[in-house]
Amino acid sequence: METILEVTELQLSFKHGKNEHKALDGVSFKVGKGKTVGFIGPNGSGKTTTLHVLLGFIAPDSGTATLLGEDTSSASSRSRIGYLSEHPECYKYMTGREYLELTAKLFRISKAERKERIDKLLDEVELSSHAHKRIATYSRGMLQRIGLAQALVNDPELLILDEPTNGLDPLGRLKIRKLIEQLKKQGKTIFFSSHELSEIETVCDEIIMIANGRIIQQGPVAELIGDKPNLEHYFLEALQTEKERA
Repeated sequence: METILEVTELQLSFKHGKNEHKALDGVSFKVGKGKTVGFIGPNGSGKTTTLHVLLGFIAPDSGTATLLGEDTSSASSRSRIGYLSEHPECYKYMTGREYLELTAKLFRISKAERKERIDKLLDEVELSSHAHKRIATYSRGMLQRIGLAQALVNDPELLILDEPTNGLDPLGRLKIRKLIEQLKKQGKTIFFSSHELSEIETVCDEIIMIANGRIIQQGPVAELIGDKPNLEHYFLEALQTEKERA
């Protein structure tokens, strides 16, 4: 299977005064084409730091990271991915359509293609009736959905999502989950972090678990859970085992 995302022996430390905190300690994993992979771990485990390395926001002390076979710093690899942050920052004075227009222009998508693609995306994220309203009036769930739409403007091969349902009510989480399931059916490769383990269990093919800056488990969801009641039960047991090893 073609590898879409790969990290090898990532090491990264941050200094806090005279102290040094190791955020990533030899992180290695691969994500295959067309897979939906959940990246899970407790707060402070290194999830967001890993995502920031993948996106080129920060550089590791050592190790390598590639997206679509290219270094994460390359412009060509970035043009082929979509990213939704945990707290999407939009130009709130713009309307939803204007924001997507701006994003599409940054990817140099032609005017004719922009309209067709934006119409389709607004429909997919159920914001067509709110397209001409200012983003400042959007609810939290609507902000997440317009953020997901902008992540899809360039028809990316890989989607990286950081806590896409964080802070949403049950209906909002359901809508985002349905969108992820639709994208999965389209053959997109999706890599996302989440604390909503029931959603990870429902939509993901595989999981990668990180704790204390190290990968402690990875593999197919059903295979890892085995005879455990659910992913949450497995997750807590794995963390306890890791704690006892430390």
